[in-house]
Amino acid sequence: MNRFVPSNLVVLRRDVLRAASALLEEQVRASQAFSAIAKTLHRVHGELANSLAELAGRADADLTVRQLARRCQTLRTTLALVEQHYQADVVRQRDALRALLAAFNESSKVLAQTLVEKDLLDRHRMVLERVVLSYERVINWLPFIEEVLKEFHAIFPFDLFFVAFAEKHGLTAHLFYPGRPTAAQRSDLEPQLVRELLARLNQPFDAAVDLAVHYLDWTPWFGIATAQCYQLLTEKVPDHRSGLAGILGVGFGTAQPLSAQEQTVIRSLLAILVIVVGSSRALSDTLRELEYFSMHDPLTHLYNRRHFLHMLEYEIGRSERHQHAFSLIMIDLDDFKEINDTYGHPAGDLALTELANVLQAQVRQGDLACRIGGDEFILLLPETPLEGAKALARKLCDRLRAHRYFYQGTSFHVTCSLGIVSYPQDGKSVHELLAHADLAAYEAKRRGKDEICAYDDLKTRRTGGALTRDSLAEQRSEVEALREALAERRIVPFFQPIVDMASGQVVAFEVLARLIPSVGDPIPAGRFITVIEKYGLGRELDRQIIAAALAALRDFPGEKPTLFLNLSVQEIQNRNVLGFAARLCHQWGLDPGRIVFELLERHAVDDLEKLRQFIRQLRKRGFRFALDDFGSGYNSLHYLRELELDFVKIDGAFVRGMQTSRIDEALVRNLSNLCADLGMQTVAEFVENDEMFAMLQKMGITHAQGYYLGLPLPRLPVVESLPRTSSP
Repeated sequence: MNRFVPSNLVVLRRDVLRAASALLEEQVRASQAFSAIAKTLHRVHGELANSLAELAGRADADLTVRQLARRCQTLRTTLALVEQHYQADVVRQRDALRALLAAFNESSKVLAQTLVEKDLLDRHRMVLERVVLSYERVINWLPFIEEVLKEFHAIFPFDLFFVAFAEKHGLTAHLFYPGRPTAAQRSDLEPQLVRELLARLNQPFDAAVDLAVHYLDWTPWFGIATAQCYQLLTEKVPDHRSGLAGILGVGFGTAQPLSAQEQTVIRSLLAILVIVVGSSRALSDTLRELEYFSMHDPLTHLYNRRHFLHMLEYEIGRSERHQHAFSLIMIDLDDFKEINDTYGHPAGDLALTELANVLQAQVRQGDLACRIGGDEFILLLPETPLEGAKALARKLCDRLRAHRYFYQGTSFHVTCSLGIVSYPQDGKSVHELLAHADLAAYEAKRRGKDEICAYDDLKTRRTGGALTRDSLAEQRSEVEALREALAERRIVPFFQPIVDMASGQVVAFEVLARLIPSVGDPIPAGRFITVIEKYGLGRELDRQIIAAALAALRDFPGEKPTLFLNLSVQEIQNRNVLGFAARLCHQWGLDPGRIVFELLERHAVDDLEKLRQFIRQLRKRGFRFALDDFGSGYNSLHYLRELELDFVKIDGAFVRGMQTSRIDEALVRNLSNLCADLGMQTVAEFVENDEMFAMLQKMGITHAQGYYLGLPLPRLPVVESLPRTSSP
């Protein structure tokens, strides 16, 4: 019986067929009875006719006897005709009933198929509704498959389900049992199943097999009695890259083969599972590739810069705990651009790939070889002191110098410049070690290329007690001096007054960073801020200045003035400077509305969306925002439209030029009107004399600052002690 036909339709069909069969049987019995009666009539009639014929043949027979004999003959003919017509009617009725039964049977089959298809569509829809792939389901695809199989089992109660893939190491298979077979049943069934899967996947019979068994426990019984009493129905799981990737299917115990309709139903359900398994496998492979290439260079397959930085941080911590030294060798290819220009980029790619192979062949197990730039490689050598790194560098330099690269009938050589640093003597942080390794490689290249230079050599080469370095080395020296100044808290805030134009009173201060040298006058930020930002020291500088400025505001007597704090551009990249300032304000009871963070206009263009997010977070915490040096960029008006600004600080170049340039005067005047219309306050910078102050006041500028109004001071002064302008 087809297990997918609705039971009520099966009962109706059975009852109708039974009734029709009973009618046929009744008709046959009636026909047989009539035939028996007719036969008896024929026999009796024959006997009577024979007797009458004998009597009629006598000479003494009268007229009546002869007439009876003729009538008996007529009756015999009539009986034959009646029987003939009756039998013909019986045949016609039987054929008509059989045709009716055949038509009913066909109609019931069509109806059953229609009902089955509708029911299957509904069930398919319910199954497909569960087939929603996500990252979690791709990574944990087995529980997801079990969910879908439960829906499958409700439609077709299979006895086992399997998924098998041909891997490099052999066969990987997962076997799902809705019931729980005995150990004997498993030992009988599974070896034969594995043989069939190996054959269908074109694998050798002795291939390694990794078989995982999953018990679903949806039913207490197991329908496969022996390995000879089950059937399999399978579907391929394709892989667009390698053809047949795997196979999945169901097994069931049955005494009779499945009907064509049953096979169609099951295959349609298996097709859904092919989508699930195939998609999960494809996505899983893609995720594995993404994970691989998140740590590896796609050309050379060495580790990339991201993974190198992670491992370098780990090695610094490990070496610090165990008091080990380790070394880095920076490898910079010499004149690599000429290789690309002369032979083409494919030749350059070949050189990079072969160089990576040379590096891998020369390093020890546990060393890390990475490609960190276009033509830059680096080696991380754990537990390797400087002398050991120098020995490896000499070996590498000789090996790379001797290596010949062949490309399309030509050959060429590539040399490298190597820079060496060692932890902890040449640096104790990621930034220090990389910067010093880069400096050493730069020096090796400067010496004539195909050279080796250790950073330690740069530190010990002296002439008259001073380091003989080029401009890059001098900049590195300045970096170290700035690191030292930050560590010793010698970069401090100075406070320059900002005057309210309407009242002439000092209402705010801009916080300016100053470096206090061992000897001499304080150094303004303009002379060192570029180096600070280039070498990633902006975060530490911002926090030190913010903490010192807010501490001064905390200690300020009476009503607190507003502070304008400059931020480095790196702080808008989610470094949580706002959280740091908010915690200090909460800890010291300061009003965040008294704090205005300002950023140079030229830095706003780097990432406008990031800046929007930063300003939204800033406002949530109660702070305000100013755009500094406004008008110096090419998209100034764009910023007024796109950003919610509290203050616009007009570039001092326009302010200084007002007295001699009608253009500068018109720009400042119109910018003041525009900001007023937009509800933004304005601050004019570099106010240098009384006439300039009066012009700005007449234009409606709301605030001003400059050396004429007050010099930057090392302490936050009380307003009454500040010098006043002659005509505020």
